[in-house]
Amino acid sequence: MKIMLVDDSRTIRNIQKSTLKSLGHEDILEASDGVEALKIKAETPPDLMLVDWNMPNMDGITLIRKIRETDKTTPIIMCTTEAEKSRILEAVKAGVNNYVVKPFTAETLSERIEQTMAKVAAAASG
Repeated sequence: MKIMLVDDSRTIRNIQKSTLKSLGHEDILEASDGVEALKIKAETPPDLMLVDWNMPNMDGITLIRKIRETDKTTPIIMCTTEAEKSRILEAVKAGVNNYVVKPFTAETLSERIEQTMAKVAAAASG
């Protein structure tokens, strides 16, 4: 499974990458903002995206809205420090499949990925 990490912090991406690798995910793409993520996604569509909210150039919520204009199916998990209920609802309305608040454990991330991929598989099979 190809996973794209979209976060402006290289440190956070490195932490997420090592967490994903510990969970057995080796195929990882990285983008530092929404603009870069859209370019990479066009060339190499990921099976799952982990997107930060607060980034320069194009933030996560704008990125998700842009993706959802043309792509309703790529699973997206918002990974952010934004924990307010209103923010979570805004992300869900924008089209995220799941939401995880930073900092999170490998177990939490693994759970969210499994839940998300199971939901997507169930939806695809009708």
